[in-house]
Amino acid sequence: MNHLFPRKWLRNLFAVCFAVVVWAIATPAQAVNNPELLPDYETPVVDLANFLPQLQEENIVEDLLDFEEQTGWKMRVLTQFERSPGRAVKEYWGLDDKSILLVADGRGGNLLAFSIGDDVYELMPRTFWIELQTRFGNMYYVRDHGENMAIAEALETAKTCLTREGGCIVVPGLPREQWILTLISSILGGVICGFAAVPRNDDQVFAWQWALILSPLWGILFLAFGVGPVVTRTSEWLPLFRNVMGFLMGGLVAFIAPMFNQANTSESES
Repeated sequence: MNHLFPRKWLRNLFAVCFAVVVWAIATPAQAVNNPELLPDYETPVVDLANFLPQLQEENIVEDLLDFEEQTGWKMRVLTQFERSPGRAVKEYWGLDDKSILLVADGRGGNLLAFSIGDDVYELMPRTFWIELQTRFGNMYYVRDHGENMAIAEALETAKTCLTREGGCIVVPGLPREQWILTLISSILGGVICGFAAVPRNDDQVFAWQWALILSPLWGILFLAFGVGPVVTRTSEWLPLFRNVMGFLMGGLVAFIAPMFNQANTSESES
């Protein structure tokens, strides 16, 4: 019996140590708070990462202060790389429900991040800010235009929507890459519609029943992914016209292609 006591004691000691380690790991980490990184004077732009040239930074500071005075919306910019002031910015800027904080951090895959006050969501939903972040903060845009232009363009877009009646549901403007995706979706929708409408019987000219059955598929591709993103982001008619023509051409090619195949098969048999 005595020789079992050390083993039992060791097991209990191991269990206690294990519990302490798990508790230590599970304890939530304290939020970053480095007020010493912030300047001792008030400014709407704190450029710790030096993303902004001095002249552009001065223009943005003046512009944001004028915008706040005219509209009441508080917009602030923080750039960081190795260290962050963390929670200290909330007290430094007095961020509230009418505030927008743009954080540019070069360490992640996306340059931009936003901290939004509750009142702002009445004009621009969360999906707006996700799209704004991905449009101007992605690595390709930053590579081609630079961190400073990514910050400036995001600020200008947000300001435009804050002053627009009713705000913005989506980010205004249609980048070429996004339009190409809408065009591909429109063409694909037309191809599906054309194949569905191919007549199955000799006395049938247009298989409208099959086109109607598959309408949820080609309708989503054409209307939701082809037309919707265009009309909600730009008032220009040319991208919409091209998408409509892409849908019609895709449908026409898909509709007449089987007829040519049947004609070639008949000629070869004869």
